[in-house]
Amino acid sequence: MDKNIRICIVGGGPAGLSAGMYLEKKGYENYTILERLDRVGGKCWSPTYNGRRYEMGAIMGVPSYYAVHDVEEFCGITHDGPKLNRNYKNKNGDVIEPFEPKKNILKIPRLLKMKKQVKKLGEILETKYKGYDVNGHRGVAEGRYDGFSQANAKREPISGTNPNLKDLCLPFNEFCRINGVELTQDIWIGPYTSFGYGYFDEIPAAYVLKYLDFQTCMNFVKVNLWTWKNGTQYIWEQLNDHLKHPARLNSTIDKVERKDGKVLVTVNGQVEEYDKIIVTAPLYIPNKRADGQKGMVEYFDAREDEKALFSKIDYERYDVLAVETKPEDHPEISYYVFENMQKDRLGHLMVYYRRWKDTKDQVITTYALRKHKDTREIPYEECRQMVLDDLKTMHNPASNVINEWSVYYFPHVFSKDYADGWYDKVEAMQGKYDTYYAGEVMSFGDMDETAEYSRELVERFF
Repeated sequence: MDKNIRICIVGGGPAGLSAGMYLEKKGYENYTILERLDRVGGKCWSPTYNGRRYEMGAIMGVPSYYAVHDVEEFCGITHDGPKLNRNYKNKNGDVIEPFEPKKNILKIPRLLKMKKQVKKLGEILETKYKGYDVNGHRGVAEGRYDGFSQANAKREPISGTNPNLKDLCLPFNEFCRINGVELTQDIWIGPYTSFGYGYFDEIPAAYVLKYLDFQTCMNFVKVNLWTWKNGTQYIWEQLNDHLKHPARLNSTIDKVERKDGKVLVTVNGQVEEYDKIIVTAPLYIPNKRADGQKGMVEYFDAREDEKALFSKIDYERYDVLAVETKPEDHPEISYYVFENMQKDRLGHLMVYYRRWKDTKDQVITTYALRKHKDTREIPYEECRQMVLDDLKTMHNPASNVINEWSVYYFPHVFSKDYADGWYDKVEAMQGKYDTYYAGEVMSFGDMDETAEYSRELVERFF
């Protein structure tokens, strides 16, 4: 492809900024990144409170976040943040140690069985499900793999046929059942459901295992975590500063027309002409949002195939509160509440984080899910009050809410559409209308997967 083509990138989050970086590395410098907000970073949002940054979105990474490490090297930064740890409480606010046999004598048989099943899952993922951990979802529904391996930092392209991969279309709880590893859900639920990615009876196993591949999940289990002193947003602020063409903030796209081999983008009332466009912003939002965010199909001259496919996308309602506490009520550590990660406890507090251990003049952040595809969606205000009530139950009552966020989170499709080849149909459209689709839904909702998909997109098509 001509290195001088004009490329428009929609979105200044990890996917959009990474697309700019990887394009630069390949010699494409005639690109523009348009971001509708007044900041970069997307769901990596790290505001400041009392002189320190806290997290409203992404919190941490792990050593297998290879694309994030690419950004660190590109910018000359590193993961220099506070060391995180956690403990556990039950829904009544009592501290528990669910994985410590000496503290759970009656549960020793279950814990031993779970340990064996975790080992078994690791083995079958490497053998029976070879190819499960390539970035993206291309070919899974057809029983094949085709992408960049995430086994190590080299991320070499691999491809092959493996009919067993079709099992990844099943909900994760069903995937675990047919493989006799049901108890592994006790481990995977911590860094999955509590991080807002839905429940194991509704989400295809492919999403769970491509994000929490075995080595990534074990890093979470062992608390082998990366953080950044100035927050996860700092990674993307630094990348934006190091790009030859930083994102243009406060850019409202009113219309996109694709005709005669050109892409006409009306941004802030002015028409700009490009040759190609990469969409890393949401492709479809099935309801009107209070923040005014729209899906691509609403402002593009969306074709019928785009509308038909993208209308299958749903997303999670995942809410974050940043709260102050009185010093005597400040938690000594972060806590997970596993009992609240079940769909019958929808809307309740699942996890709350204490980021800075050396002071009590900082906020704690709380996280709750309020949607399951088969149940009533909990209204925002009702969920908010449930979380504040739960903090009282946890013996860490909030004295004040200083920030709150209900973000468009984890766009995905459900098992039927996944198995019907949704991803292969979208991948077949890449470049069809001088348009390329990237961002969360094409890989997964964490910052590394979205950045890695942008790398793969650039390698495949540019």
